[in-house]
Amino acid sequence: MPARSDARCAWLISDGFEPRNWMLALAPLVGWRADGATGVGWGLLAALFTSVLPSVVLRLGERRSYWSDRHVRQRRDRLVAGPVVLLSVITGTGLLYGLGATSAVCALVAAMVAVLLVLMVITFFWKVSVHCAVAAGALAVLASLHGPWWALSAPLVALIGWSRVRLGCHTVAQVAVGACVGAVVGGVAFALLR
Repeated sequence: MPARSDARCAWLISDGFEPRNWMLALAPLVGWRADGATGVGWGLLAALFTSVLPSVVLRLGERRSYWSDRHVRQRRDRLVAGPVVLLSVITGTGLLYGLGATSAVCALVAAMVAVLLVLMVITFFWKVSVHCAVAAGALAVLASLHGPWWALSAPLVALIGWSRVRLGCHTVAQVAVGACVGAVVGGVAFALLR
């Protein structure tokens, strides 16, 4: 029974902290901190291109059997789904910059592009955890905005990593590399661009 309980807990963590949920919450929050209600509007536009549209694409791909599930667990399937998600995020980035959005929101989506590009390159050779990359990147952005105390939230990334390993979706190395890519690439890109 404990193994079944562990698996259920792992699914709840994995689904609750999936990449789309991070961006749905983070983009408006970054916008609010930078520019109040106007920033929230820009954050919602960013969330449309970094969370909502990619989720729709992943669901459609699952329904049409382009990949087995919305988490796109097979590395070869990620080579098909990844560029489509990346295209959505790049489009959103271009629109935000072109429309003169709040700089912090622009920096957030540009940092996401940087992380996704690195993850795509790695995916040609090896499967890496997007869950951990996005979570670690989001926490790095929050630390950049609100101070180093946010580093104390790092155990949350470890918990997400545990869930991915427990579900058999990744190895420990794959979640560790994902977390490092998200924190370093996402954190540095956001800090430089904002």
